[in-house]
Amino acid sequence: MPGIRGPSNYSQEPTRHPSLIINAKEPFNAEPPRWALISSYVTPVAMFYKRNHGPIPIVEDIESYYIDIGGLMGSSRKLYMRDVRSLPKYNVTATLQCAGNRRTSMSKVRTVKGVGWDVSALGNAVWGGAKLADVLELVGVPKFTSVTHSGGKHVEFVSIDQCKEENGGPYKASIPLSQATNPEADVLLAYEMNGEPLNRDHGYPLRTIVPGVIGARSVKWLDSISIIAESSQGFFMAKDYKMFPPSVNWDNINWDSRRPQMDFPVQCAICSLEDVNAITPGKVKVCGYAVSGGGRGIERVDISIDCGKTWFEASRYQKPGISYVADDISSDKWAWVLFESIVDVPTSVEIVAKAVDIAGNVQPESVQTIWNLRGILNTSWHRVQVRVGHSKM
Repeated sequence: MPGIRGPSNYSQEPTRHPSLIINAKEPFNAEPPRWALISSYVTPVAMFYKRNHGPIPIVEDIESYYIDIGGLMGSSRKLYMRDVRSLPKYNVTATLQCAGNRRTSMSKVRTVKGVGWDVSALGNAVWGGAKLADVLELVGVPKFTSVTHSGGKHVEFVSIDQCKEENGGPYKASIPLSQATNPEADVLLAYEMNGEPLNRDHGYPLRTIVPGVIGARSVKWLDSISIIAESSQGFFMAKDYKMFPPSVNWDNINWDSRRPQMDFPVQCAICSLEDVNAITPGKVKVCGYAVSGGGRGIERVDISIDCGKTWFEASRYQKPGISYVADDISSDKWAWVLFESIVDVPTSVEIVAKAVDIAGNVQPESVQTIWNLRGILNTSWHRVQVRVGHSKM
């Protein structure tokens, strides 16, 4: 690919923040400490989780870099960065969340396969770039198109990186054409993150951002975009990131029996406390994040200190000084909310948090009921232990 290459080894990796918790070194996968997530509504780039499937691509000549756009659309075109930048620029505040967020607690029920994420495999950023709907219209696919004259129904994004799961080939993912051509879906070809050019870990020079959908569909380091008839047959669409029931194991799994996971369910986690905490009796601040997929805002976050027998509502906010209303135009529909509550803890307790979105979806009580062999979409009630007057459990 002119201007950019995907290395075959890890000798030229970028520098990362020393506070990141490394879950895998090669490829590099890391998350920030949970307390860092609630330090600001917009996650600093350095503290944004890193999810990779191979060595980080290297840009050698940005002027010669382009992406190929083609497939079932009647024509093809090379799109350079200057072409993308010539389109109207939009800033979209959106939370990206790895489908494996909170996998470690699911693996405590039964072993699962995947990177061992705690509660911080997500982040909220302001993404800047051109809307994919505008890009596709530029190459002849009108807005609000669900199928092209040639039978194209999906848009496949292909990266430049080299993944072992693809036998050294590139990462691939797709979304429905109807979503890609809908300006209200806010799908971006992004070249900025928090007002600065993307860095290498996050997809420089160009990536997709698909708001409200698991992070696996927001492909980094774009090489090409193709209009295709069916959803992508890449490994991470066909053989991964699918939700199976607890009865399915590696001996009886049928990957074709499930659709690729897209929207993520309603989720929340406590970030001001670790899994186990030693405190003195008194007031305890309970803070964290809540988010739901598909642009569904957070209606409330409930807190309990008696294992769910009684609940009280936490306060929710996004931007300082602006009241959060889940479906109001002043709120960021694709972004998380932060929550806060003060609880009185006179004795050792388990503090529990659960969120409800505007569609009435609520987190399940038990992780056992949603256990799956890949350990994805652990959205069960989040629980932390508070031990009064003890240094250990």
